[in-house]
Amino acid sequence: MKRLFLTASIASALLLTTGCNEKATEQQSTPQVQAEVAQDSAIAMGALETQARQKLATLEGMMDEARTKEIDVAREETIVWFSEQFLKFANWDEANPETIAKAFSYERYYANDKDKLAAELPDFERRKVIEILDKGIDVLGQELRGEIKRRPVNKVDWQGTKAGDNMFISNGKPIFPYDYFSKTVGQPLTNTDIYNDHLGALYHGGENLYPVDHDRAINSFLLKEDGTFDEELMKELTSIPDTNIGFLVYWIMGIPEWVEQQEPEVRKGRSLFTGFDVDNPLARDLWAKIIRRTGELTKGKKVTELGFVLANEPHWFSEKDHWTYRFEEMNSISSYTLNKFRNWLNAKYSGDIAVLNANWNTEYTEFAQVEIEIPLDTAYKGQPIWYDWMRYNMDRGTDWFKFMQDNLHAVNPEAATHIKVMPRMFMDDSRSGGIDTEALAELTTMVGHDAKSFGSKNIRPGKSSEWIEKYAYHWGIVAMFHDFMESVAPDKINVNSESHFLSSGQWRDLDTRTSYVRSVYWLATLLGMDANMGWFWARDPDGSPEDRLEGELDFFDPGLGGAYAGSNNMQPHVTNEVTQVMYDLNSFSEEIVELREQRRPIRLFYSETTAINIDDYMTQGYKLYETLFFEGTPLGFVTKNIIEKQNNDLWDTVVVYRNAYVTDEEFATLQGYLNNGGTVILDSEKSLSLNEYGQKRADKLTAAKGKLIVLETDDIEKIKQAAVAEVKSTSLSGVTLKEDNGQPHKTTTWRAVKQADGRYLVNILNFGHNTAKLELALNTGQAFSMIDLMTRNPVESSFELESEGVLLIELTPR
Repeated sequence: MKRLFLTASIASALLLTTGCNEKATEQQSTPQVQAEVAQDSAIAMGALETQARQKLATLEGMMDEARTKEIDVAREETIVWFSEQFLKFANWDEANPETIAKAFSYERYYANDKDKLAAELPDFERRKVIEILDKGIDVLGQELRGEIKRRPVNKVDWQGTKAGDNMFISNGKPIFPYDYFSKTVGQPLTNTDIYNDHLGALYHGGENLYPVDHDRAINSFLLKEDGTFDEELMKELTSIPDTNIGFLVYWIMGIPEWVEQQEPEVRKGRSLFTGFDVDNPLARDLWAKIIRRTGELTKGKKVTELGFVLANEPHWFSEKDHWTYRFEEMNSISSYTLNKFRNWLNAKYSGDIAVLNANWNTEYTEFAQVEIEIPLDTAYKGQPIWYDWMRYNMDRGTDWFKFMQDNLHAVNPEAATHIKVMPRMFMDDSRSGGIDTEALAELTTMVGHDAKSFGSKNIRPGKSSEWIEKYAYHWGIVAMFHDFMESVAPDKINVNSESHFLSSGQWRDLDTRTSYVRSVYWLATLLGMDANMGWFWARDPDGSPEDRLEGELDFFDPGLGGAYAGSNNMQPHVTNEVTQVMYDLNSFSEEIVELREQRRPIRLFYSETTAINIDDYMTQGYKLYETLFFEGTPLGFVTKNIIEKQNNDLWDTVVVYRNAYVTDEEFATLQGYLNNGGTVILDSEKSLSLNEYGQKRADKLTAAKGKLIVLETDDIEKIKQAAVAEVKSTSLSGVTLKEDNGQPHKTTTWRAVKQADGRYLVNILNFGHNTAKLELALNTGQAFSMIDLMTRNPVESSFELESEGVLLIELTPR
C-alpha cells in the first residue's frame, strides 16, 4: 500500500501542463525562472478549473433536460455542490501554502513531505472534482438514454424525522440520518453552507476540542461555586434553533478549579476524556445539577431527537504500561474509589474475608483493610485480584452512566441516551478499560459508539495490518462489533456519533477509494447503523480550516492536531461519495431494514469472564467469526443476559469457543438453555471448566432435553462446519452463492431474504482484492430472473463483482 498518496497514477495526474513540468524540476536559481514557473503554474491551475467548470456546465445542462423528463437529479445537485465547494477550497489552499503545509506537519506520517504535499494538493483537488463530474455526466447520461433507471432519492427530513422503536422514521419510511461530527465552530446553525442535504443538517452540541472550551457542549463549567448557573454559557445550549433534529453531548473532560480546591482528590482516577474521579461526591453533585437543568431546558426539543451522548469515548485503563498512563489516566485511585471497591468485594464475597484472603493470598481481617495498587501489574492477569479489580472497574463505569441517565430521566423521562463507546473496548483483547459494552448497550435507550474501519494499512509504526493480506479493507472491525451490539440490543436505535470510516489517528489515505467508502458505509448500515456523524468537517465556507485548527495547535488530545491532514476535507471524491451512498441507502431503506432484521441462527457465546482472564480471547474469537461470516447466514452472539432476556427461538445453535472461565451463573444459564431444548456446540471439554478465579468446576454440561456436541478440536474449519450443520432448513434463505475469487479463502459476503410476494432480496459485498466470479441459484433448482435494483438492469445468474463492489439484487423465481 501507499506511503503517500502520490502513487504513479496520481503523481502523473498532479503534474502541470506541457512545458511546465520540465521547468518546475529545474534548479530555480533566479527570480526570473521562479516567476516563469509561478506563471506556468497559474496557467495550469486555470486550465484545470476551466475544464472543471466546463464539465459543471455540461452536467447542469443535462440536469435541466432530466428535470423536463421528471428524472430525479438530487445526486447530481450534490455533485455540483461539492464541485463548487472544492474548486473554491483548492484556490484557498493554493493561496495559503504555508497554512496547508503546517496542517500536514502536525501529522507525523506526512510531516517530512509537508511542503511538497501542500504544493500538490490544490491540483489534486481540482482533478478529483473533474473525476466526480465525469462520473456524474456518465451516469446521468445513461439514465437520459434509458440505459438505467435509478430510484429517486429519499431525502432526510431534517425537521420532521422522528426516533421510532428501533429506527428513525422520515415521511413514513426508515431513514438513516448522516452528518459530520464536530462541524466548523463559529458558524451559525442556520448557515446552509454547513448545514444542508450534502454535508448533513443535524444540529448538535458538538465536541469540545479544547480542554476548557464551551462550544455548545454541556460541561462542568456551567455550574458556578455559588450553585448558580453561568447563563452566558447556557445560552450556547438554549439558543440552538428548534428547527432541525440533532443531538447533544455531555462533555465530562474538565472540572472547575473551585471543585478541585474543595476536593483535592477530584482528579485521582481521571482518564483521557473524563477529567475527574467519577466516584467523587462533589463531582457527582455538580453533574447531577447540570444534567437535571439541561435536561429540563431541552425537554421536547428537536435537537435531542438523536439523543444525549453521555460521554465521549470513555475508558479508565488501569493496567501498568498502558499508553494512556502518560496522559495521567488512572495513575492512582481516590479514597472514594478504594472504599467503593472494598464494599464491592464485601458483597462479592458475601462478607467472608477468609475467601478473599485465600484467593488473593492475603491476611486481611476485614474488607476495610483491603488495598490495591492501581495501575495493576499485568503479571496478575489470570489471578483473582486481576479479575476482581477489572470486573469492579467495569461495574464502576456502568454505575457512573446509570447515575447520569437516572438524573436526566428524573426531569426528562423521554430523553434518549447513548454513549460514544469505542469499538476497541470490545474488539481488543484488553479488558482493563472499565467499559462493559454489553451492560452499556442494555443501559442506554439507544446503542452508541464511534465504529471505525481501515481503508488502507495502519500508518503507525509497529501496528498490524495483517488483514490487508486477504481483504481490501478491514471490514471485520465494523461487522463483528455491529453484530455484537445488535445481538445485545436488537430493538434499539444504533447511533455512530463519530464514525471513523474515512480517517483516524491510525489510518488515512489521501486518495481514498470511493469503492471503499461505498462498501464500508453500506456494510455498517446493513448491520445495524441507523445514524452516523462522520469524522470530521473542518472547513469554513471560504475554504480555510475552521478556527480551532488555525494558528499554533496545542490540544490535549494527541490525535486532533494532525486530523485535518489527509482527511476528507482534502478529498472531494470521498466527501461526495459519502453523501451519494447515503442517498442510495435511504432510497432503499426499507430493503436494507428487511435484510438486517433477519434471524441470526448461529450465535457465538461471549463471556466477559474469560475475556478478563486471558490474553487473546478476542483475537482468536474473531477468527471463528470471520470464517462464519461468509456462509450467507446472519451471525450473532449470546451471553448469559441475552439467553435469559431474549426469546431463545431467535437462534438455532450456540457455539462455545475458547471459554474456559465462566461464572457459576453463566454456566447455569447455558445448562438451562439445554434443559429447554437448545443446542450447544463446545469446542472442547475445557470450555466452561473453570470459574472466574480459575478454580476447577465439578459440574459439566449435560444435554438434557437439548443437544450437546463436544468437538475436542481447535480447528476453525471443523467448528464452522459443525455450526452450519445445526442451522435449520427453515432458517435458510433458499438462495445459494458460489464464489471463485482466485484465492483459497472467501471474500464475498451475502444475505438473502424471501419477501411476501415470493421474490428474494439479495445483498452481496466483495471485500477481496480481486474481482469475484459469482453464481446465484435457488436450492430448489427453480429457474429465476434477476435485476440490479440500483439500475433496474438484468443480471445473469453467473456474473462478476469487482473488489469492494456492492450489489443489491431482486431475484424472481419463474
